[in-house]
Amino acid sequence: MNKDEFQGGARYLGGKVEKAVGDVADSREWKVDGVVDQVAGGAQHLYGRAKSIIGDVIDSAPALADTAREQLEIAGARIADRAQTGGKAAARTVQDRRVLWVTAAAMLGYGIAWLVHARRD
Repeated sequence: MNKDEFQGGARYLGGKVEKAVGDVADSREWKVDGVVDQVAGGAQHLYGRAKSIIGDVIDSAPALADTAREQLEIAGARIADRAQTGGKAAARTVQDRRVLWVTAAAMLGYGIAWLVHARRD
C-alpha cells in the first residue's frame, strides 16, 4: 500500500463520517463536504492502487520475460525435433519408393515444360 492509497482511503472514510454527522445534524454543508471528501478520497485511493499495480507489473516484467524466453526455447527445440523426424521420414519414403518419386518428378517436369513451351492457337 502506497501513500496515495492510504491517504485516499483515510479521506474517503473521513468523508463518510462527515456525511453521517451532516445527516444527524441535518446540515447540508456537512453532507456536501462529506460527499466531496468521499469522491476525492476514492479517486486518490484508485490512483494509488493503479500506481501499485503498475509498479508490480514493472517489477515482475524481467521474470516474465525470462519465463517467456525459456518457453520459446523449449517450443523451438520441440519444433526442430519434429521437423527433423518428419524430414527423416520423408527421406525414408523417397528411398523406399524411388520409382514412384522419379515418375512423379518426370511428370511434373513434363507438365511444366508443356505449359512453358506449348503452342497455343
